[in-house]
Amino acid sequence: MKKTWLLGLGFFSISITWALYNAFVPLFLDNYLKSTAMIGFMMTIDNYFAMFLQPWIGHRSDKTNSKYGRRMPYLLIGMPLGAVFATLIPLHTGFITLVIFMVLMNLSMSLFRSPTVALMPDITPDHLRTKANGVINFMGGLGSVLAFGIGSKLYGMGSYLPFLCAGLVMLFSMFVLKAVIKEPITLATINPSEVKPKNPVRIREQLDKKTVFILAAIFFWFVAYQGVEALFTLYGKNQLGMSDSAASFSLTFFSLAFLVFALPSGWLGAKFGKKKIILIGVVGLMVIFGSLIFIQSVLWLRVFLIIGGLFWACININSYPWIVSTGREESIGTRTGIYYFVSSLAAITSPPLLGLLIDTFGYSALFISATGGMLLALLCMLKIAPDEKRIESDPGNETPIGAI
Repeated sequence: MKKTWLLGLGFFSISITWALYNAFVPLFLDNYLKSTAMIGFMMTIDNYFAMFLQPWIGHRSDKTNSKYGRRMPYLLIGMPLGAVFATLIPLHTGFITLVIFMVLMNLSMSLFRSPTVALMPDITPDHLRTKANGVINFMGGLGSVLAFGIGSKLYGMGSYLPFLCAGLVMLFSMFVLKAVIKEPITLATINPSEVKPKNPVRIREQLDKKTVFILAAIFFWFVAYQGVEALFTLYGKNQLGMSDSAASFSLTFFSLAFLVFALPSGWLGAKFGKKKIILIGVVGLMVIFGSLIFIQSVLWLRVFLIIGGLFWACININSYPWIVSTGREESIGTRTGIYYFVSSLAAITSPPLLGLLIDTFGYSALFISATGGMLLALLCMLKIAPDEKRIESDPGNETPIGAI
């Protein structure tokens, strides 16, 4: 687990950067754009990169063979570039330079996100991956909390300060990861005559019936979650009469509950099975969203959001290890990219779809739609055959677990 906590530094730096980006870049855009819809569109650039670039990068990293390993080359290129362009964003001189820095930062972050995520299963045995994912998500959540808590104070001192600090944290994380994370032995370090050829990893072959239903469930629960996350502040203000700050603060209860339960959720998934814990989370969050349709009290709203955050941890912590466990070891990067493609597709689809339903039927449609999304995810889960033993690589092709 020591390796996992150190690898969590990478997710810590990614989360800090994205939290600051999502919090302050809209303020920069607001100086140039009058349309909130256009600002919202500009803020989805990362999801388009995630949809089209991350699956390809993840697939390429599966086939990368260098003295630095399969994943590390992408970190060594993407993290410094991400740090530089994140630092430059608040130093823009106009709308054009702001957009250029945003695009370049998003491109740079897409270069290493899938390989960074794929490092976890690379260096972690299968039976420990849900626990490891809990640790990594805890580190990512901690990064977001610190970004909001400290970043807002730094922003008051100078808009460039939080982004500069995020860039320095990312560079520090890269040096730590390079120094301590040793990837499994690659073909570059082995006599080619001693290596048996591996079957190539093809994306189409990864989409068997079980995987398709898992991906469909992931899509539907992210549609529900992303829609609530994006539109909750408007719901609190227009449906419950809350102030902007009180509505946004209420959503913090959900995030903190997720953070607190990240580690226990990983432990439960390892002990009782990933599918079973995810099912509990899906059913529980469906009940919570359904109940929130009728909640008018701010106190009870926050109580239910706390419980919802616990159920979301059951889902989110175990879903990535589950999708990885259904394929071969050689396909980890490819399946990581597919996972991010589906979650990013949901992130792009959900806010405008749920927003259209709200425009048509009123704000009560938010949690009705979210409940429907969780119900569709549940139906997909029920179509998935019971977990079977992982399809392992040929013994002659197994990759040793790395060490620090």
